Amino acid sequence: MTIDPQDILNSILSSLERIDYIRPREIPDIDLYMDQVTTFMEEHLHSSKRYPEDKILTKTMINNYAKNRLIPAPEKKKYSKEHMLLLIYIYYYKGILSISDIQSLLEPLTDRYFHTKEPLNMQSIYETVFSLEKSQVEKMKEDVIKSYQIASDTFQDAPEEEQQFLHIFSFICLLSFDVYVKKQVIEKLIDGLPRKEAGKKKKE
Repeated sequence: MTIDPQDILNSILSSLERIDYIRPREIPDIDLYMDQVTTFMEEHLHSSKRYPEDKILTKTMINNYAKNRLIPAPEKKKYSKEHMLLLIYIYYYKGILSISDIQSLLEPLTDRYFHTKEPLNMQSIYETVFSLEKSQVEKMKEDVIKSYQIASDTFQDAPEEEQQFLHIFSFICLLSFDVYVKKQVIEKLIDGLPRKEAGKKKKE
């Protein structure tokens, strides 16, 4: 069975077109129990699964996030809308960042903006950063197409029956290098964030 690289590219571009995010208005304004949280995430993020049997979030994951202080502990076993926003961040971060890096990134956010009635709060910050996503899709598509074209010009002297695999391999390497570099940048930025002193109480 042969794989047409052009079909792969078209599939990737199509998937980029479908990229979307959970809007705050879609999250219930009432606090949710654990089962309701996992069901909501499963329903709204299922399109991002690689395999149908994959789980978006499990009870064990969420309990571990609270234990490792990635999210505040639930109140009376219920999770607020702000908990849900943090869980969405974690879902996207966990594929590229370590738990400790995610904690370093979210802890200042939680300390300053969790359960505040100020205009600048968890929801307004979430809406701002996720609204940037759509503006980046076209640029991402252009970058993917450019990488595909560069990869397609490699290994011109290789046997014809081997070129298809080598072109796909080159394409993957180019995309991976982009991810690798951006991950390095993200980690440097996280390392530069101010650290909360051990044992220091949260800002009241």
